[in-house]
Amino acid sequence: MTTTRSAPLPPQRPAGAPSGGPAPRRLWLVPVLTAVLTAVLAVAGAGTARHLANGGYTATGTESARAERLLADRYGLGTPDVVLLARARGGVDAPAARAEGLRLVHRLARSPGVASVHAYWTDGDPALRSADGRRALVAADLAGADRDAARTAKALVPGLTGRHGPLDLSATGPAQVSVEAVAASHRDLVRAELVAAPVTLLLLVVALRSVVAALVPLMIGGVSVVGTLALLRLLALVTPVSVFAVNLTSALGFGLAVDYGLFLVTRYREELRAGHAVPEAVARTARRAGRTVAVSACAVALSMAALLVLPLPFLRSMACAGMAVALFSAAAATALVPPVLALLGTRVDRGDPLTLLYGLRRGRAVRPPRPDSPVWRTVARHVTGRPLLCGTACAAVLLLSAWPFAHARFALPDERILPAASQAHRTARELRQAFAAPAERTVTVVLPDTDPVRDRAALAAYGRRVAALPSVARVRPAEPVRAHGAILLVTGPAQPQSPAARALVADVRALPAPGGRRLVTGRAALLADTRSAVGARLPLAGAVVAGTTWLMLFLLTRSVLLPVKALVIGALSMGASFGATVLVFQDGHLRGLVGGFTVTGALDLSMPLLMFAIAFGLAIDYEIFLLSRVREQYLRTGDNRLAVVEGVARTGRLVTTGALAVAVVTGALATSGVTVLKLLGTGLATAVLVDAVLVRGVLVPAYLTVAGRANWWLPAWLARPLGARAGAPRGRHRAGRRRPGLVGAPRRDRPSPQIVDASTTKR
Repeated sequence: MTTTRSAPLPPQRPAGAPSGGPAPRRLWLVPVLTAVLTAVLAVAGAGTARHLANGGYTATGTESARAERLLADRYGLGTPDVVLLARARGGVDAPAARAEGLRLVHRLARSPGVASVHAYWTDGDPALRSADGRRALVAADLAGADRDAARTAKALVPGLTGRHGPLDLSATGPAQVSVEAVAASHRDLVRAELVAAPVTLLLLVVALRSVVAALVPLMIGGVSVVGTLALLRLLALVTPVSVFAVNLTSALGFGLAVDYGLFLVTRYREELRAGHAVPEAVARTARRAGRTVAVSACAVALSMAALLVLPLPFLRSMACAGMAVALFSAAAATALVPPVLALLGTRVDRGDPLTLLYGLRRGRAVRPPRPDSPVWRTVARHVTGRPLLCGTACAAVLLLSAWPFAHARFALPDERILPAASQAHRTARELRQAFAAPAERTVTVVLPDTDPVRDRAALAAYGRRVAALPSVARVRPAEPVRAHGAILLVTGPAQPQSPAARALVADVRALPAPGGRRLVTGRAALLADTRSAVGARLPLAGAVVAGTTWLMLFLLTRSVLLPVKALVIGALSMGASFGATVLVFQDGHLRGLVGGFTVTGALDLSMPLLMFAIAFGLAIDYEIFLLSRVREQYLRTGDNRLAVVEGVARTGRLVTTGALAVAVVTGALATSGVTVLKLLGTGLATAVLVDAVLVRGVLVPAYLTVAGRANWWLPAWLARPLGARAGAPRGRHRAGRRRPGLVGAPRRDRPSPQIVDASTTKR
């Protein structure tokens, strides 16, 4: 029996040197300079996480935000950054316990970075003592912004917690939550990278069938992540940056690097197999695929830029991280990959695992990897054969998957984002159980123009009206007041982020206040104001995403309808991941699949917005890869269905591998102990897999087939100049004039070139 061996690649010769031989020195210049620059950026970005902090989840410029600032500046009654829970078996009023408590309070008050301290033993406030008399609270306000408070808490809390004579102390509060979140996210980042990097490399080796080719995308990812970390370090000097931006940078950077690297390497190998010499193959890859990568990166960055219009510092910092890593990934891909490919030449195919496994066996031949995917070609032929049936069924599945999001509820994150065994989470849970009116239930009413003495009667009448409102358990004045004005502390519902608590805030604000001006704050007020502020800006954010995405796709495809289709289908593809996050993280179903976390009955308000921006950008990323190939084939053949089949076949493996790699690096976040990272990782992994398989494999090809020539429609007044700039064929059809409305329409006065599948041809 004879064995048919595949024809080897024709020998290639890079400019100035034979393949496999020494390359020109100028080709080494870009990789060497990139390595030096990456090393400098790595040094500059070292320790970036130490300068970041948790927080920024509430809207700026709202009434509750102004009230918080006034409480801190004028009255010294801002939300405590650190709360110490002291336990004493013999009771906190025992002489030994009181003496030790006073010593700790005085020590804390004299510590650097502490603005003020309120404690049961010094203030005598009964609200700071538990009903059983065995627990007491010490609340400390720390100076500076969130990151400064977190740095102070990190230095102070270890020395204040633990056993101190008759007292046993533990800590909670926003600053302590930030400290523990930073530590947990750092551990999660290290673990995710240790898991994701080798798994991603394995995926690339299997997909590209070359160890050498698989290293190119990882190289891009390393450069982009290092560069973005250095940029975050610089950004943290002028504005607060979330500590979770580092995790986002790592996951998104490697994901985009895989996409761009796969696209460029795959196209380069196709050009080599088409018979082009190495220099020409590199030039054609940079010219055709490089433009697509640049457009894709801009689309991802612009999708993230929509978060900048929302009044949440957390989202703005994450937007900066996402935009930076997208642009760094594209810059690294377009600047670094062409010279690296020129240096590698035909050696880019080395390290084929199938060759290593079977190539040494006598009589066995290993076929080179096909430029297309037979599986996706079969799927595309089936879908384009019955586009209405397949498209309708796919859309129905996506809509059903999105249905749970209809009952989504939103809240602000608190210490419950941490593992249940963490100190901040455990202490806060005990505090809720032991104290009748914890601070989070309090709705604070600030009356800055009211004189407590002069307006005593009016203030008392106002307090009675507030006490008569539904869900109000208690109303008391805040003491001591060190400046002009009055403060009322209103104890609201047990669940401060429930609809009843938000209704209480609205009722308090509707009451006329003595002195005229009044400001309402507290956990419930912050949530209500943040929801309102975000809702008011969402139309603008949506317009930014829709407008910029439409423009980028219009410039790429020279079509009016294709960008509109991409927007509609892109939004529809988000439904499955949004429904999954509601089912798992809000309702608690299938919780065991992602590990333990605290089910709060609501989603963090900022997470769906961040998840949408990232996932939508990745969806458009895959859309650009597919449409660029479909358009290229359509310009060659003029056959819309053939172009769709060929585009899916040529990009199916690429998109699937890229989505799997993104799912690995983002899904690694699902192992995090921090709930917001777990939610983000699970949602993104679900979104990219659904988009790559159902949307790009079924829904988009079905639409493109049904739309037919309308895909490429363009008004006549735009067709000529854009067609000319796009380098479309300038020949004339039978009537001697270009057909209006079809940009770059192929010529019909000669047969269209036939696409031959080289892998099925007899040799």
